[in-house]
Amino acid sequence: MTAKGINSETEVFLQLRPRLIAVAYRMLGSVADSEDILQEAYLRWQRVDHDTVLDPTGYLVRVTTRLCLDQLKSARVRREAYTGAWLPDPVLTENPIELLDQDVTVALLLALDRLSPLERAAFLLHDIFDGSYGEIAETLNRTPEACRQLAARARRKVRQKPQRRLERSAQGMALAEAFFKASKTGDTSALGQLLAADVELISDGGGKVIAALNPIYGADRVTRLLEGVARKAGGTLPAQWRLCQLNGLPGVVNRAEDGVLETAAFEIRDGRIWRIYVTRNPEKTPHLEGVLTGH
Repeated sequence: MTAKGINSETEVFLQLRPRLIAVAYRMLGSVADSEDILQEAYLRWQRVDHDTVLDPTGYLVRVTTRLCLDQLKSARVRREAYTGAWLPDPVLTENPIELLDQDVTVALLLALDRLSPLERAAFLLHDIFDGSYGEIAETLNRTPEACRQLAARARRKVRQKPQRRLERSAQGMALAEAFFKASKTGDTSALGQLLAADVELISDGGGKVIAALNPIYGADRVTRLLEGVARKAGGTLPAQWRLCQLNGLPGVVNRAEDGVLETAAFEIRDGRIWRIYVTRNPEKTPHLEGVLTGH
């Protein structure tokens, strides 16, 4: 044991933890499931003969990826029974750790969710984490050429739509704040100035709390929805709310009128809010409690 009571094997795992959580979160889109995967990966790391492990990083990434692939099999079944729209768990990215602040936008994670588990793994390990096809082949038990084809197929699906510049500047945060205040107070005039004509609002309540079951399209429909919600809530700002960066996007965390900790993240293009991702499922936000309490 070291002076701090941590053995060398545990220290290696802790050093690699940011990379492993980054892999797991992108594979699963769930913070809680990613933590469970890392706990199992750590148990396997403790049991392995470390003298036989020449590359701890490669070994632990392989273990984590394989555990995620197993998890995705059951996740697919749960997803088919999911109530309403599904969104990945929101993560705070204003104080980024290694690799978790890059390429975690909701749009990318939704695109990854449409891939097969093997396509997702090959794409992430090669395009995001710079793994060689030889290393990926060992992880997925496929040939390097098969992994190359998996990644290429995934890349076409993920990048098939032209990417437009997203605004993540101070101006983007100002627009997010203006939208939040207008939506909570029911200021339809302000909302009309903030929303793109083809805005889309996606709300994830998981069937556990009130949320729109289907995406809402168009500025008029989104405005009417938000006006109705604000009216029912009394048209006042929540007592607890904070601007922040969620999944690399301008966002807000707040305690809603019904007591639910909810988040909203915004894609802002050409000076207007173009996509709104609202997460209300209470199983997806407990890790963000500290954002409001300051802990």
